[in-house]
Amino acid sequence: MLPRSGDVLHVTRAASVQFLRPIMFRVIRVHDWPTYDGWLWLDGYELNATGDAINRRSIFVQRAGLRQLCAAPEPRPHTVRARRQVARTPVRVG
Repeated sequence: MLPRSGDVLHVTRAASVQFLRPIMFRVIRVHDWPTYDGWLWLDGYELNATGDAINRRSIFVQRAGLRQLCAAPEPRPHTVRARRQVARTPVRVG
């Protein structure tokens, strides 16, 4: 399963050798750039221990090495409002 915008991931060395020190990462988007099989480019924010964004990053990782800590909420269904009636004032002649 691909990460989605809003997912919080635990990124370790299992995802890429560049992560000797594991990070928490909140996904902004998954790029559709051509890569090696099983690898992804992700844009997002590195998070500190309290969950605050501390650094925006693009990372190249193996999908199999990612661990999801918190899933993004399901998108709400789109609702369409009915058009509102415009109040018209009568025009007086005379």
